[in-house]
Parts: sequence; C-alpha cells; structure tokens
Amino acid sequence: MPTNHPDLAGRRFFLRAAGVRLALPPLNSLSAGALGSGLAVTALSANAKTVRPARMVAIGNAFGFFPQKFFPTEAGTDYTAPHLLEPIAQYRKDLTVFSGLDHGVKGGHFAVHSFLSGVRQVDAKGMPDGNISLDQRMAETVGGARRFPSLTLGSEEGLHGGCMMSWTRSGTRVTPIQGPRELFRKLFVTESAAELERTKDRLTLQGSILDAVNGDAALLKHRLGARDQQKLDEYFTSVRKVEKTLELRQKWADVPKPPAPMKEPENQGLVNDIPVLFDLMALALQTDSMRIATLEIADGFEASVLGVRKEYHSLSHHGQVPESIDLLVKLERYQTEQFARFLGKMKSIDDGGESLLDPAMVLFGSGMGNGNSHTNLNLPVVLAGGGFKHGAYQAFPAAGLNRQPLANLFVSMLQRFGVEQQ
Repeated sequence: MPTNHPDLAGRRFFLRAAGVRLALPPLNSLSAGALGSGLAVTALSANAKTVRPARMVAIGNAFGFFPQKFFPTEAGTDYTAPHLLEPIAQYRKDLTVFSGLDHGVKGGHFAVHSFLSGVRQVDAKGMPDGNISLDQRMAETVGGARRFPSLTLGSEEGLHGGCMMSWTRSGTRVTPIQGPRELFRKLFVTESAAELERTKDRLTLQGSILDAVNGDAALLKHRLGARDQQKLDEYFTSVRKVEKTLELRQKWADVPKPPAPMKEPENQGLVNDIPVLFDLMALALQTDSMRIATLEIADGFEASVLGVRKEYHSLSHHGQVPESIDLLVKLERYQTEQFARFLGKMKSIDDGGESLLDPAMVLFGSGMGNGNSHTNLNLPVVLAGGGFKHGAYQAFPAAGLNRQPLANLFVSMLQRFGVEQQ
C-alpha cells in the first residue's frame, strides 16, 4: 500500500507522511469492507463584579469533614461558626458557607475525584466534555496568556491513587507537583542556557504532526460518513490543542521567570509543606505566573506530625467513637486553620488598590460528604472572594424541587472567570 494511504493494523488506522505516523480513532466508515481498493448557581452569584483578571484556587481533601463540626446550625448572615469554621470566621464577610450541594453521585472513595467535575471517571466515556474539572475548563481559556495556565499540587502517596481532583477533557488525571521545592523551582528557577537550548530543540522536533499529514487527512474525509467526519474533526481539534501547548512552551522558553522572593524551601512532608505551598500559590498569583491552582490533601497527610497516632483515612471511619472523632477533628481543624492563613495572606497583598483575594475565587471543600458512611452527598463547600456577594451560610435542601446541584455554583464561577458555560 502506498505511504499516502491509511493502513489497517490491529483494527487501527493511521495517516503517514514524512516519517510521521498518526493513529486515528475508531471510525465506522473505515471498516475493512469500506476501504475497498481506494482510500479509506446563577442565583448564587448575585451582585458579583469583576474588573481585573479572574483567578481561581481550589483546595480539597479526600475524606471530607466531620459534618456536625463543619456546618452551622442556623442559615443566614447571623450564623455561629462551628468548631471547624472558627479559624475562618474573621473572614466571614469575604466568604459563603454552603450545605446541601453535591453532584448526586455515589461511590464513596471511588467518587471523591468528581469534586471539581461532577462526573466519575468511569462514567465519563462518551460524554462530550468527558470529566473535565472546573480548574482545567478555566485553564483552557487562559492558554498562553500565562506561563502556567494552571498548577496542580498535592501528594501521590496512599491507597487511593494520590491526588485525583484535576482532570482534562480527554479524561486524563493531571499529575500533581508534590512538594514546595518542586513548585518553587517551577515558578522561579530559570533553566541554564544549555538546558534552554535542549528544551527548544525538543519542542522543535515535536513540530506539527497534522501539517505533515494534512493532505492525507483531506483525502480521507471525503470517504467518511457525516458522523465520522465530525469524530475526525473532534480528534484533530484535540491534536491541535496539544500542538498549541507545544507552541506556548516555545513562547515562554525565552521569557525569564520572575526573581525568587524567598529562599528555596525544603520538602518536609505534606503537613509541614501545606503552609509553604499556600505561600507559593499566593506568590504565583501575585507575580501572575498562573491564574489557576488546585491543592488536594489525600493519603499523604501525616497525622503523627500533629501528635495524632492514628492514620487519617482510618480516623475518617470513626464509627462514632468519640476519641476517634476528636482526633479526626484535630486533623481537619489544622486544614481550616491553614485555609484561614491563606485567606489572610491573599487579603494582605495589594493588587491594584484592592486585595489579591478580591478578584480571586477560592473554593474549599471535598468530594466526600461523610467519610464514616462513605457518602458523596451534602458536600462541605466554602467559596471566598471572586467579587461575589458573601457573608452568609447558604443552606439548600438536599432533595426536592428546590435542590441545587453543586454544578450550579460551578457555572457561576465559570461565568465569573469569563467562560460562557451552558
């Protein structure tokens, strides 16, 4: 078969040109017989305003929060902050606490990763947008405007596969940066001249795959049915996005990184790393190196550092034992204290006459509603900043006609970020 024809190998078709071999998705029109001998929460965003570039940080954990210590007992602006929310009470005018929001999914630990997407990974096949997460949808709109469209932070340790909060449109998990040292180097350490040249050479070699097979692709489309033409267009669009990423990397390869505002930190384990990671995220936002970041706390959270001699995951299955609940709440309180510290840091940074928090949406919560019962309903959710009207505890009904899915809040956040999402 001539090199400008697709071949059939293991039921996969390819386009070939100039040494490039591009595998195609399954196309019904290209069966062996078809080839022949020829070529084959708007209400939640009331009074919101945005002037400067929007930013978003999402912070989550894999085990939820003890509900009785997280949710207030009375709704409205005069709520009393329960134990876990006491650290952030000083910023209550800058945030909203929600209850009754979730994605309606089930699966316990196997559904926690749906926190920012609303879709379990196993259910995403065949969906138009897969299980793309909130942060990655926003990152698509940032493109090359920033050196890093988004940054994903967290641990890869534990029984549940490490951090699983961020997902691309193709259903690929975004691998996290695992420590403050690695994040610091990514943000502030510029490669040597020799390393930069090697990077440029590598990017050049990865050039345009589609340009190399463009002629074959045009001929192929004439032999496809309407549905397969659409499928091929979607596939080529995905490849183009990858190539666009390569172009953006080339663009930023020659741009110096901002000077380091602090000494390079050491990795000291997730518990001790969390405040440093928060500081680095604030610096990355301040220097406008990125506008979107996520941080997930999972199995790598070392409870013993906080004087707790039981493992975090096992404590989330406390069985209503008071001693275990007390230890669990101690670990959770540390997380809300660090969240409060981050909010304070954001508020202290001047951003054109307002605080850095004003245009930045900071989401805090979990894809687990109750770790003890393994439910993914009534998720703990706090949203701060972003120009929204804040100051209240919004308690939505968990069922019935007035139920509000968490996705409604995400739509409001996407719109605030400049994404018109249906």
